[in-house]
Amino acid sequence: MKAVLGRFNGPLLGALFVLAASALWGTTGTVATFAPSVSPLAIGAVAMGVGGLLQALYAVQPIASQWGSLRGRWLLVSLGAGAVAVYPLAFYSSMHLAGVALGTVVSIGSAPLASAIIERLAERKVLTRRWMLGALIGVAGAGLLCFAGGGAERPGALAEHWAAPTGIVLGLLAGVTYALYSWAAHRLISGGVSSRAAMGAVFGLGGVLLMPVLAVTGGPLLESWGNFTVGAYMALVPMFAGYVLFGWGLARVRASTATGLSLMETVVAAVLAVVVVGERLPALGWLGVVMVLASLFVLTPRQPARPQPGG
Repeated sequence: MKAVLGRFNGPLLGALFVLAASALWGTTGTVATFAPSVSPLAIGAVAMGVGGLLQALYAVQPIASQWGSLRGRWLLVSLGAGAVAVYPLAFYSSMHLAGVALGTVVSIGSAPLASAIIERLAERKVLTRRWMLGALIGVAGAGLLCFAGGGAERPGALAEHWAAPTGIVLGLLAGVTYALYSWAAHRLISGGVSSRAAMGAVFGLGGVLLMPVLAVTGGPLLESWGNFTVGAYMALVPMFAGYVLFGWGLARVRASTATGLSLMETVVAAVLAVVVVGERLPALGWLGVVMVLASLFVLTPRQPARPQPGG
């Protein structure tokens, strides 16, 4: 297996990890519709909360061995953990109010711009022309999906006139917090902390912060096997396995590149929303899907480079 992976350069392998994680994340909105009696707050808390605690358990040894480095960067860990706690509550509430496709597109589509602003302000990093072109195509495609989704049929979403605008605002909050914890984890990794330790610390602490929310809202998860299965899937597959892959990706590519590649999630979510949930997107929405896919081709690194150390 190592021989096969060794044929890929570091950034390309990192991009593949991020794309695989994004594909798993794209299933969450559709899976959540199979537990309609469970609130979006409970879904977010069980997904990211339990998934985050599993990340910490998976990384107990690396966290212990690098405790001094993590403690010395406690502010960065706390910032990332706070963003981890806010993100799922905003994200799943956005999908509940605006629909799976629209909520996902706004949340993930806004993340690359937020990530670029964070990197520019915090690290004075200059964005490459390639990244700007890819992000422009991707965000434009996500914008088309968003515009098309505004007139699409959204089974399961609230019909009140305030629901979609509120969902869009919450989606923007989700995008900012997603970019923030991605940046924090990448900073820890680039500072010498292994990806397992960084992700375990940030997501583990974020999971702890989400436990009170789960305790208050999580009762319906235990009312039926269907609800329980949805919660277990959310925590184990997209959140635990997905963020393990994402951590490996962050060890090899910049946070802005990772959030740009995460636009893949919007495509998976939109397609599943149409095929499984029954949402309908007009032709403009499908054009947005094509543009997002095209942006992934531009954003994926191709030049050989030595991979950064990661867990």
